Amino acid sequence: MLRPLLRCLGVYWIYERWLYHTVSKKTLPKHVALILDGNRRWARRRGWPPWKGHYAGADKVEYLLGKMLRLGIETVTLYVLSTENLRRAPEEVEELFKLIVERAERLRTNPDIHKHKVRVKVIGRKEMLPENVTAALNSLEKATENYDRHFLNLAIAYGGRVEILDAVRKIASEACNGRLKIDEIDENIFEKHLYTHDIPNPEPDLIIRTSGEARISNFLLWQSAYSEFVFQDIYFPDFRMIDLLRAVRTYQQRERRFGL
Repeated sequence: MLRPLLRCLGVYWIYERWLYHTVSKKTLPKHVALILDGNRRWARRRGWPPWKGHYAGADKVEYLLGKMLRLGIETVTLYVLSTENLRRAPEEVEELFKLIVERAERLRTNPDIHKHKVRVKVIGRKEMLPENVTAALNSLEKATENYDRHFLNLAIAYGGRVEILDAVRKIASEACNGRLKIDEIDENIFEKHLYTHDIPNPEPDLIIRTSGEARISNFLLWQSAYSEFVFQDIYFPDFRMIDLLRAVRTYQQRERRFGL
């Protein structure tokens, strides 16, 4: 039993190294976004409560983040918690809040974050979160606010429609107060009022969704207009470096025309 397992692991390692070498020689996506889907189904298949899947997914995020930084991905956006997720069972939501606080602290002291100068930003309605969660996230942002080599965006209490509505409200308020003329409103003005307004390269080149679902689920509706999508039939806790590299290779094989 042990020898076939070691042989399999050896083949996996060789294939991963080959993929890594292959994709690293070509143009990499500057901004990769991940819809972290399938945590609950992964847990239920094992007879566990859903939050066990979220913890397994959080472990996978930490593993992948270091890999992506070393690969040279400049910006990473993670869809952590949607506004719709907040309507789940109270017990699950409470466990999610505990997990966010725990992992925010771990990220704040993560050597990779500081070695690679990663600025962390939370996008979403933080006012919908408990005070202790908001405090942990603010502390994480504060600890990395002067970094500018890599960027990690955490979409928490986030919804694409809500983001657009919030932008419209801000623009309408400025117009009503005379600070903005109607004929001045264009795409650039609109983008300056989105949650991602101060993020370099806010539009993902590549969006990966796990679990086999092929939908966007209210994620970065404005920013994803010309993103390339890759949908993978694997629950996020089982997501491997090989799966990431395959998605990047698929991206590299596509011709991006931006409507031209």
